[in-house]
Amino acid sequence: MNDGFPGKDMALTLLLVVSDLERAKRFYRDVLGATVYREYGDTSCVLSFLGSWLLLVTGGGPTEDKPTVTFAPPTDPDTVSHELTIRVPDCREAYEVLRARGATFLTPPRDWGYETRAFFRDPDGNLIEISQAG
Repeated sequence: MNDGFPGKDMALTLLLVVSDLERAKRFYRDVLGATVYREYGDTSCVLSFLGSWLLLVTGGGPTEDKPTVTFAPPTDPDTVSHELTIRVPDCREAYEVLRARGATFLTPPRDWGYETRAFFRDPDGNLIEISQAG
């Protein structure tokens, strides 16, 4: 189906609600290596990361175009509705690099046979996975 959606001039942005914008920006920039693209006051920051866009925003109540929606950071880091997964060529190497930059992993990388993976969280508890195929 080629009806113009999705089109070549479109891009996907993942929005993450954070409690402290500066702290989150430092984590995604300094630990993960994302590049700050644009900031909007003290409420949002757009980052470029691995060919995608991450939009960090502080929480907020309903607006005219989303009258019943409130944005809030995760309240329980052990209950997950989404995660970022980063496919890496060497999970153990990425684990060591990220740990040296300040990431705190739940466990060391685990080899499941079909993939090796490890998990860590951003400062607000959003789950991030590094994963190596095979």
